[in-house]
Amino acid sequence: MKIAVYANSRTAIAARRGFGPAFNTAFQAGAVMGFSLVALGLVMLYVVLQLFKMYWGTTFSESFDRIATRTMFEAVAGYGLGGSSIALFGRVGGGIYTKAADVGADLVGKVENALNEDDPRNPAVIADNVGDNVGDIAGMGSDLFGSFAESSCAAMVIASQSPDLFNDWNAMLLPLAITASGIIVCFFTSFFATHIKPVRTESDIETALKTQIIISTILMTPVAYGLCVTLLPDTFVASTVNGVKDWHIFLCLCTGLWSGLIIGLITEYYTSHSYTPVREVSESCKTGAATNIIYGLALGYKSVIVPTFCLAVTVYVSYHLAAMYGIAMAALGILSTLSIGLTIDAYGPICDNAGGIAEMAGMDKEIRDKTDALDAAGNTTAAIGKGFAIGSAALVSLALFGAFVTTTFQDEAHPEAKAVVDVLDPFTFAGLLIGAMLPYWFSALTMKSVGKAALEMVNEVRRQVRVSPGILTGEDDPDYEKCIAISTDASLKEMIPPGALVMLSPIIMGFLFGSKALAGLLVGALVSGVQMAISASNTGGAWDNAKKYIEGDNLGEGMGKHSEVHAAAVIGDTVGDPLKDTSGPALNILIKLMAIISVVFAPALKDNGGLLTKWLHLDA
Repeated sequence: MKIAVYANSRTAIAARRGFGPAFNTAFQAGAVMGFSLVALGLVMLYVVLQLFKMYWGTTFSESFDRIATRTMFEAVAGYGLGGSSIALFGRVGGGIYTKAADVGADLVGKVENALNEDDPRNPAVIADNVGDNVGDIAGMGSDLFGSFAESSCAAMVIASQSPDLFNDWNAMLLPLAITASGIIVCFFTSFFATHIKPVRTESDIETALKTQIIISTILMTPVAYGLCVTLLPDTFVASTVNGVKDWHIFLCLCTGLWSGLIIGLITEYYTSHSYTPVREVSESCKTGAATNIIYGLALGYKSVIVPTFCLAVTVYVSYHLAAMYGIAMAALGILSTLSIGLTIDAYGPICDNAGGIAEMAGMDKEIRDKTDALDAAGNTTAAIGKGFAIGSAALVSLALFGAFVTTTFQDEAHPEAKAVVDVLDPFTFAGLLIGAMLPYWFSALTMKSVGKAALEMVNEVRRQVRVSPGILTGEDDPDYEKCIAISTDASLKEMIPPGALVMLSPIIMGFLFGSKALAGLLVGALVSGVQMAISASNTGGAWDNAKKYIEGDNLGEGMGKHSEVHAAAVIGDTVGDPLKDTSGPALNILIKLMAIISVVFAPALKDNGGLLTKWLHLDA
């Protein structure tokens, strides 16, 4: 966040010299988060492993203490729980903060008073710019750190139950080796955007960012093969699959890696105004806000199709090759290029705030046009980042579910037998229905929180304009601090109910109704949450870029800024803001955090049929 704040003004100043310098400034500032976050997470996880290895002295020794090794890695899963717990508050709290300010600033500033975006006469403008750093830098960073921590922990928990891997230190460290190699691959990839093929014109921006994802995926593929061949035994038992080859795990990694690329490209297609879907949404604004919202919702629903098929194929191939261990490695495959994914994601809010500073500082219109072009590409890359986060969250959650099922339902007397969850069991099916409902309940809480805070923000801005009419003429200074306080208070208060819902649901379900009901809850939340998250994120991203397409006078004369068409687009954008930056991205934390909490509490639930179930004799 500190580097992003410095880079905001530096990007605006660099825009004086052209697209290339401004792009490089924003991109390299985004790389600070991308590389430092992944590296810090990797180092800390390695330190935790070494400390735990010292505490459990009989692990990885000639004594072959399988129980100690398994217990140690179940304890390591707490690392993932810690990461996701903070990610929940960073994502939900940051999302409420930024969108309360953004919606309030847009409705009163753009629609009611015909002010430009980030006009310093708008009292909510500073809160909006602060919110971009809080929600899109800190929120997204903590979210994807949680994904990295959980996917690594899930892979190690499942591997620790393999008779061939539990005492092989090199094989157990494969998840960390993949992440470490990914940092190096992404480091070399970053030079393609800044040195080998630098940005010179507006049309180069989106291509440079998209190329980063493609090149890093291509380079990571042979690296993944080398790691699997070097660190894994030629043949071993993984989960319940005998005779797993090292190259089987490579295929699992590849399915995740390339599925992530496809999901990213599909997300770009549905959220970039370079393609038909967003342009259709822009055209729909000609007939008002209602048709804009209808087209945007339809786009979001349709955008779910291809990512869902990609995830389905990834799950099938990975499970067929190496059961739940394969799915955990597929999740690591998506996250192996996390450094570059976070870089292009952080690039977006940096460019957005650079435009705000250019507007507030009264810089030339040409500079604002350049930062807007950089920001439009940043909106698309932010949507791509959310696509990566949601796709990885689905696989991470499924891998954690596998770790939970293995820990809870595995027959100790027959470890080679599959741990089975019966969906037709009444407790399991009831849990599944409740789990499918939770993303709707969670989204309702977060959306309403943004709405309440935005309402308070709108009333405060209207009050200031009414009491001091000189604000709109520039004679009086707005009270920015009051609007910042509204966003801050709302983010701190309103994130408690959704946070409690996520953290308490699996604990209450598990201890009151037993592990079968909890297994159903996790599956229901996963299946429902993934669809909702993709749809909400892409709908909001499409509405945002449709507005920017109109602001670029692409629909013709009289249909640009401050027109009725533009007002319809702004209304769609304000509806989409909490979808794409609060509810949608936070849903992937919901499905991950519920799963990791279940894994951590799994030993306590193993012999517990449910306190309420036993008391009411429902298990009879």
